[in-house]
Amino acid sequence: MITPRQSRGYTTAVITTTRTHRENGLKFKPLTLADIKSLRPLLYTQTLCRTCDFTIGGTFMWVDYFDYTYCIFNDTLFIKGVTEDDVTRPAFSIPVGKMGLEESVGLLRDYCRREGCELIFSAVPEIYVAPLKALGATKIDKLEDWSDYLYDASALATLSGKKLGKKRNHVNRFETDNPGYTFEPLTREHLPQVKKFFAATHLPLSKPALADIEREQVIHVLDNLDLYGFEGAVLSTPAEGIVAFTLGEVKGDTLYVHIEKMNHEVAGAGESVNKFFAAMMTGRHPEVIYINREEDVGDPGLRHAKESYHPAEMLDKYNVTF
Repeated sequence: MITPRQSRGYTTAVITTTRTHRENGLKFKPLTLADIKSLRPLLYTQTLCRTCDFTIGGTFMWVDYFDYTYCIFNDTLFIKGVTEDDVTRPAFSIPVGKMGLEESVGLLRDYCRREGCELIFSAVPEIYVAPLKALGATKIDKLEDWSDYLYDASALATLSGKKLGKKRNHVNRFETDNPGYTFEPLTREHLPQVKKFFAATHLPLSKPALADIEREQVIHVLDNLDLYGFEGAVLSTPAEGIVAFTLGEVKGDTLYVHIEKMNHEVAGAGESVNKFFAAMMTGRHPEVIYINREEDVGDPGLRHAKESYHPAEMLDKYNVTF
């Protein structure tokens, strides 16, 4: 039982700590690969939703594009960048960690008042929209091209059922056309050939700026795979060598597929690496029941490919302005 004396002492401590930090101000610094180790546990405390923005890949692979900086206070991570749909507008991610939403939003409102800027949260999962409105948010804008595609993991691992029959046929054709194919976990020994394959087969997105950043970040991940800690796999055939590779990250009950590249001229290579990786990872991680294949960023080809696997849910995101 908390006595009035204890209650007053606790309240005073919280107010003093918060006031002191507000006077000093949140101080943001550049986000680097060296920060992965300290940020991973904080990002992983966010368990209310399965959007990719609270993962290592969803954060560190896009540092340059979204101009991310960060601050840790009271075991809470604050990330500052730009909005997903307009890189000229400063914005923040939902803070994650020990602090409650009301207190962390209050710190950011103070910060924005001092800096003379608008407080905008970007890539906000739907579950946070109502709480932010209750705290005073005045404008909610859905990010049309940034919803995550979430799939049933067992469906992708087996391709069972009528809806995925065409995908299953593509995998069967690949296996028939390529006797002796291999599918194996991606190790350091594979990296030179994987990089060579990626350089030869990479196809850009329809948005050049995003395509350039995505290309650079894939190479960056391959160069720093130990730091990222992703799990991956390589699909090869006797005739072509590597025809596809993929890399992902498990957080909670979800596998996040951050990278998937294939030789589009090899029939069924894309469907096969997708299925085999889902089966490998659900076998390795029995807790995985969902697979997040991330956004289509408005690219028509990506949108068609992701829709063709019949997502279980679209995880919508929003810009929320105070």
